[in-house]
Amino acid sequence: MNRINTLFQSKFKNILSIYFTAGHPALGSTVPVIEALSMAGADMIEIGIPFSDPMADGPVIQNSSGKALKNGMSLKLLFEQLKDIRTKTELPLLLMGYLNPVLQFGVERFCEHCAATGIDGIILPDLPLEVYLEQYRQVFQRYNLRKVFLISPQTGNERIRKIDSVSNGFVYMVSSSSTTGVKGIFSQEQTAYFERIRDMKLKNPTLIGFGISNHENFLTACNYANGAIIGSAFVKYLEEEGTSPEKTGLFTKKIKEG
Repeated sequence: MNRINTLFQSKFKNILSIYFTAGHPALGSTVPVIEALSMAGADMIEIGIPFSDPMADGPVIQNSSGKALKNGMSLKLLFEQLKDIRTKTELPLLLMGYLNPVLQFGVERFCEHCAATGIDGIILPDLPLEVYLEQYRQVFQRYNLRKVFLISPQTGNERIRKIDSVSNGFVYMVSSSSTTGVKGIFSQEQTAYFERIRDMKLKNPTLIGFGISNHENFLTACNYANGAIIGSAFVKYLEEEGTSPEKTGLFTKKIKEG
């Protein structure tokens, strides 16, 4: 079974998924960060594929992506770095990025490398649902990869039902229509959106991302969904504090326990 599905079967609430950019803050940071997160108590890890035009990302992740590219990170190198990752962690691992680098690499070749290195899921915000269904679903399924789709406050219920019907991992609930980034408390409009999705009783688990940065909004997100995704706050922390397991452990503990 896919590790993403196994996670949601074994742990239904308070799931913490953490995103970081491959090759940031240093080219060789990718595997050490994964190991540190595994030891620190993360439930799932999203590995960002650096891209020159990350349109869904805010300044922190855009900056990390640019630095990673300058460091020399590429998809080819990322797969080389991950070739032995399954000797170091059994946590679900996802790659998150944009369609252009995947197309340049070759979609089937990309999926084949994901399977070979033990990647469980893919998040490509700019791959439309219809294009995925028409052109790529069979390839993703062939390699046992979960394609994760995003929904936002502007996504209508009919569209959400369709996304839920074709999803087989989890649904990524974007907390707002803005880009990623560290924000404060959730607004009434956001919590109303969370309630709307919760009341739809989707067949797939849900995780809330974008704007999760501290213990308080992590708990709030967990009240409405199966868990939350933290990205910008951790990427910023890595740049300021480094990649040691001790520092990563402190970050994770602060998010989970306050």
